[in-house]
Amino acid sequence: MDRWITAVHGPALRAAADPVVVDLGYGAAPWTAVELLRRLRTAEPRTEVVGVEIDQARVAAALPYEAAGLRFVHGGFEIPLPGGRRPVLIRAANVLRQYAEDEVAAVWERLRGRLAPDGLLVEGTCDEIGRRHVWVALGPEGPRTVTFATRLGSLDRPSDLAERLPKALIHRNVPGEPVHAFLRDFDRAWAAAAPYSSLSARQRWIRAVGDLSADWPLAGDRRRWRQGEVTVNWSALAPTSS
Repeated sequence: MDRWITAVHGPALRAAADPVVVDLGYGAAPWTAVELLRRLRTAEPRTEVVGVEIDQARVAAALPYEAAGLRFVHGGFEIPLPGGRRPVLIRAANVLRQYAEDEVAAVWERLRGRLAPDGLLVEGTCDEIGRRHVWVALGPEGPRTVTFATRLGSLDRPSDLAERLPKALIHRNVPGEPVHAFLRDFDRAWAAAAPYSSLSARQRWIRAVGDLSADWPLAGDRRRWRQGEVTVNWSALAPTSS
């Protein structure tokens, strides 16, 4: 996710007068915020990261790790940045897993309302060691894209990523829903690309995604495919009832 953010949102960070980023719900340890700052500063050295946690004890435990450009504060979806600053990016990984599906839209709207103009909200779910991850990218106007990312050597088939769909989509992986059809077609393209596995899992993925692009509106830079990523327009995967 951090690599994708750096590649896709790096230009916005460089253009921002105040490139402040929020790692929302960083968890029991502050490592994700530390790593996010390190990654984003390769795109824009002025970047600052603020870790926001609802658990006061987690904030207290993170304070010894504060450094230049890295702060930790107590808070939640209100994104309590000092001085009324508005982040150019909010990253929320594994934050909405415990919420009901019908609560997601309101949370998205609230977080988007805290963004700076042209800011980005990235919300999704990953496994415990970060090898499989699916996230939605949202601008102030609403959801834009869905990105599926995996460490290719660990992948049996693309639909393995279904268990890491974000809350807005995870209960929609059923026949009749677009995300189910997408993963079905992805599995078929993956199976057809099996001969490329003799070259590498990466080459098989690239071939499968290329075949998938004939029927699905893929977005973003094709070079990201080499990273084990594929990005799809949100409109193609949005739940049928939305």
